Amino acid sequence: MIASLSGAVQHVGLDRAVIEVGGIGVLVYTTPRTASGLRTGAQASLATTLVVREDSLTLYGFDTSGERDTFETVQTVSGVGPRIALAMLAVLSPDEVARAVGAGDVTALTKVPGIGRKGAERLVLELRDKIGHVPGADAGAPSAAAGWQSQVTEALVGLGYTSKQADVAVDRVTPALGADPAVADALRAALRELGR
Repeated sequence: MIASLSGAVQHVGLDRAVIEVGGIGVLVYTTPRTASGLRTGAQASLATTLVVREDSLTLYGFDTSGERDTFETVQTVSGVGPRIALAMLAVLSPDEVARAVGAGDVTALTKVPGIGRKGAERLVLELRDKIGHVPGADAGAPSAAAGWQSQVTEALVGLGYTSKQADVAVDRVTPALGADPAVADALRAALRELGR
């Protein structure tokens, strides 16, 4: 998979750009917000994902790896393809998607073109354990702590725990770890907590 792309911007459209990489112009589809930040002739670096279909290879580019990860995750829901996933990121930021899914906010999700009420309910149902946790949502925690906490939570969810289990484990180990522990140490502590 092509995970990132860097080079000179040759062309910018409303929802796409052409970036020169090693003498080759690569077409990258993106959100209007990302496209608006690109300038012809300037250097650009995008987090990317390659969508392989029977009849095409399509590259999608994003400002951040968080946007790319959200794009990939929402496509795990049946009926959601790259176009709807890209439309979702054009309307909502990754944090807003996570908040809407975590809170079951169907109204926010139906603002996305192509997503009706039933589709929004399916998104909430299928994604709640995958992206329902909002990084940094712990009120009053220092920003460094929010950073390691979200990384550990994400790692635990990736290992198969639910967002709720991961949140509880991280909350329980936080007082003993201090403000800015190593993420690996925090993950080990959270896994020990979950093993009890």
